[in-house]
Amino acid sequence: SFTTRKVGRSSSTTSSSTGSSTFIHRCSSYSKDTVAELPSFETKEEYEEYLLQASGLPLGFSTGTAKGTFVSVEAPSMGELPIKASVIYLEDGPTDSWAAVFTKNKFPGSPIKVGRKRLASGKPIQALVINNKVSNVCSGGDGEGDAEMVCKSVADILNLSGGSDSVLPSSTGVIGWRLPAKELAEQVVPEAIKNLQSESALSAARDIMTTDRYPKLRSKTLSNGARIVGIAKGAGMIEPNMATMLCYVMTDADIPKETLQSMLSGSVDDSFNSISVDGSESTSDTCVVISSRKVSDVSVDEFKDALDEITKGLAADLVRNGEGTAHVMRIKVTGFPGSDLDARELGRFISNSALFKCAVAGNDPNTGRLAGAMGSFMGRFHNDDVDLSDVSFQLGGRTIFANGKFILEGDDVEQELSDHMKDAELGEVDEYPKHQKFVEIHVDFGNAGGNGSAEVIGSDLTKEYVAVNADYRS
Repeated sequence: SFTTRKVGRSSSTTSSSTGSSTFIHRCSSYSKDTVAELPSFETKEEYEEYLLQASGLPLGFSTGTAKGTFVSVEAPSMGELPIKASVIYLEDGPTDSWAAVFTKNKFPGSPIKVGRKRLASGKPIQALVINNKVSNVCSGGDGEGDAEMVCKSVADILNLSGGSDSVLPSSTGVIGWRLPAKELAEQVVPEAIKNLQSESALSAARDIMTTDRYPKLRSKTLSNGARIVGIAKGAGMIEPNMATMLCYVMTDADIPKETLQSMLSGSVDDSFNSISVDGSESTSDTCVVISSRKVSDVSVDEFKDALDEITKGLAADLVRNGEGTAHVMRIKVTGFPGSDLDARELGRFISNSALFKCAVAGNDPNTGRLAGAMGSFMGRFHNDDVDLSDVSFQLGGRTIFANGKFILEGDDVEQELSDHMKDAELGEVDEYPKHQKFVEIHVDFGNAGGNGSAEVIGSDLTKEYVAVNADYRS
């Protein structure tokens, strides 16, 4: 079916003018948008259909995916293992309107090193290539050379004018293994390019997954018809620092490169840098936004708001889809006697407390663990002059601590707090997000505090998380 989209500039699709406006008739059945807070879903099929209807690609983009096999040099006894590659392609030529942020881990993957060079060069790019299963980090071979081989395969097959320098690589998976570059370059990438299509981003969202239980996708259409679509993967090793696991945001909005980079850095800081599943920062964290520049006359403020909504949505989706996650915690910190960054670090510290995470997993309102985590953080990172006399805690909207004392008398309070946790519970192995509920935690420093504030999204800690990570490579 044809969807009419009002835009500021025509593209290679069919168009007609009415007065001062240009209308683009785009053949797509998937032009809906996701909402900021996703609805509840009864089945996996219902969730995936919702994403499909909102997965229409921006103008000028196509994606293709394919799968293959390889035998690990490091673990040949494991036999043939599956691997997937996804290609994101700008159909009408390279763009200099792209931005990226990468991990700050001191052992970055080879694709990160290549990506940093691409970003520093200021050159345009025309394609991205992403593989799962092997992260190409600290391998025994020539990791950067392997990444470049895969980029060259993409450039050669698509006959890119900018050559391999116009291809941005990403890898995710096992750390320490050599990238099966030959298999990817000669077998998987050619098939992915054969499968290029310009309708939906859902297949790419699905095929970049590793231990993810379901795909993550968010989309937004601006008032002038410009479209933004983001996909992300990540379920464990999630506590990003200036990025996320893997996230790709595609848009046809014409936004200058410098503006795009500034916007992305700000959006990432308020979204992906404010989540934690297990307190482990990946060696492969990458977040990229790329524009085909097909739609002009874009409101920068409206675009920024849409980008923020998409990154925050994807960040929350990553935690909800965390390895073994059964509860998602939303920790709000207000009145902190320091900066917003300090407040965020407190939120993360609470989220990463193994004792508190386990209590949440068991629907056990063991609130002393919350106080213990906060007191530990303040003792380690802030001097003794900080006044904590007016600190209060809330769990599920109920005040449980004030004036230096807990307020927990009676079985009814215990039951209310436990019920709040149970209401937010998810299945540890669910293949779709049943709901968008949180275990709500609020730490307020009151009148004795300051102006620092933050919101952090975190996960509980379950037996399933241990099971997944005890047997990850197989």
